[in-house]
Amino acid sequence: MARKYKNPLVTVINPKSPAAESYRGLRTNIQFSVHDKQVRVIMVGSAQMNEGKTTTVSNLAVAYAHEGKNVLLIEADLRKPSLHHVFGVSNDTGLTNVLAQQVDVEDVIRPTAVTNLSVIPSGSIPYNPSEMLGSHNMQMLVHDLKQRYDMILFDTPPILAVSDALIVSALCDGVVLVVLGGKVKKSQVRKAKTQLEHVKAHLLGVVLNNITIRENEAEQLYYGSKWLK
Repeated sequence: MARKYKNPLVTVINPKSPAAESYRGLRTNIQFSVHDKQVRVIMVGSAQMNEGKTTTVSNLAVAYAHEGKNVLLIEADLRKPSLHHVFGVSNDTGLTNVLAQQVDVEDVIRPTAVTNLSVIPSGSIPYNPSEMLGSHNMQMLVHDLKQRYDMILFDTPPILAVSDALIVSALCDGVVLVVLGGKVKKSQVRKAKTQLEHVKAHLLGVVLNNITIRENEAEQLYYGSKWLK
């Protein structure tokens, strides 16, 4: 039986709130961001720590699950994992243990309290996270999981801190970049974008956090105004 959340998710505890609606809007924007292929494997990353990428990827995963898709959320931050705290699941074994061929993937897929949503936690902290994420075993694992799930989402370490996120981006159909407005320098965001482009990652779009929108601006945002173009 799935455990209760230690950290509530707005898409779960208040699904009719404007914040929850914004995650559904993000889901829709991703679906319409490309026309020539399906986007089924998504990485959510950020330039620096504490920009809200784990919150974003968790709520986005819930939004996809609420749509009826069979969703798998994978913790690819093998250095400071947090998804197991968000969903209240065990992290005794996880992705690293599968990649090290210590356990089968079925042994580490954790059900959550959200119908259609499962999580693979990071597992044991390895000494070589970048090498594990870039391994042939990782490529084969993602290939196999794509046969079983409609959507696969990855949480990752900060892009500018280590190479892990860039490695994971190569396995994905697209990347969502989370930016904490007013806190992160534009130069850092540009550098993260450049690094993603260098590895030929497909940047789907940017989620801007920590922004207050006044009522009249919200109406313009809803109907679409020239200043957004």
